[in-house]
Amino acid sequence: MNRKHTIAILVNDHPGVLQRVSGLFGRRGFNIESITVGASEEPGLSRMVIVAGGDDHTLEQIQKQLYKIIDVIKVIDVGSSPMVARELGLIKINAEPAARPEILGIVETFRASVVDIGANSMIVQAVGDSDKLDAMVELLKPYGIRELSRTGVTAMIRGGR
Repeated sequence: MNRKHTIAILVNDHPGVLQRVSGLFGRRGFNIESITVGASEEPGLSRMVIVAGGDDHTLEQIQKQLYKIIDVIKVIDVGSSPMVARELGLIKINAEPAARPEILGIVETFRASVVDIGANSMIVQAVGDSDKLDAMVELLKPYGIRELSRTGVTAMIRGGR
């Protein structure tokens, strides 16, 4: 059965690691929905968080194959435990002065913020789970979305693990 999987991978911060990891997913037929990479709590190590769709057996095979990549230190199936997952979205929308009160109502409802205002547009910043960002984008579409940029999901297992 295909479903979304969230995997955190701790890797050595070396050139080419991202390409080798993402290539493994592609060769196995896993479509990467989002991938975020950044510094980890350990100097010299980066954390990749990948959201991909596929079946459980394929995920298990990918985890085994990841450990064969020399720069992979640890692989964690974050989605198999209670987790905190967040994404950042920047949304530039048409915002004529007459429409701004309505738009600001949507922004406040989603606990988002306006980070830039132009003569006929504004940029809204939203942080939350992917469903929250999807819902906000849908409500802003009627005003005209000029540009949309989303970071992809980053996640951690909740609690003491």
